[in-house]
Amino acid sequence: MCGPRMRNSLATRAALLEAAVRRFTRDGYDDVGMRDVAGDVGIDAALVVRYFGSKEQLFEAALDACFDGDDLWEGDRATFGARIAEQLVDRGQDAEKLHGLLIILRSLGSAKAMDVIQTSCMRDFIAPLTAWLGGDDAPVRARLLAGFIMGMSISREITSAGALSDDHCRELRDRLGRTLQALVDGAPT
Repeated sequence: MCGPRMRNSLATRAALLEAAVRRFTRDGYDDVGMRDVAGDVGIDAALVVRYFGSKEQLFEAALDACFDGDDLWEGDRATFGARIAEQLVDRGQDAEKLHGLLIILRSLGSAKAMDVIQTSCMRDFIAPLTAWLGGDDAPVRARLLAGFIMGMSISREITSAGALSDDHCRELRDRLGRTLQALVDGAPT
């Protein structure tokens, strides 16, 4: 005899999160509803509330799923600029990081989304970066580094680094690496 279907709350939560990332990436914050996400997974919208609480909390979880800044701090501090420049110029974003940028870009017009984006960015990126940098001017250097990293990520996606010759890519990577490293080291730029 078949009993009731076994439920797997972790799998359901993961499926909802994946559906939310897809929806927010494609449509932005204001055009996504809890019912849309639930419908993508084939469950009742009440379960989205059960697992995430609110649309804002679901949005925050989707952003968090796309970004993992911890990999920035791994490796030798003296090679930070070169490592990040290589990622920005040569490798391109992995799909999840691109989703995060698209979620942010498509949600910038929403005041509710901006509150979540700003809080998440400060908590998960700017504050740890500032602490990692250290020093009296660390908040300024962190903002400059964040601006370069985010700006170059967006620029690469919009303009395609592949449009540059190999020599120009190498020059861009080298100059960007030196600029980023100078900010890490606290050298005047």
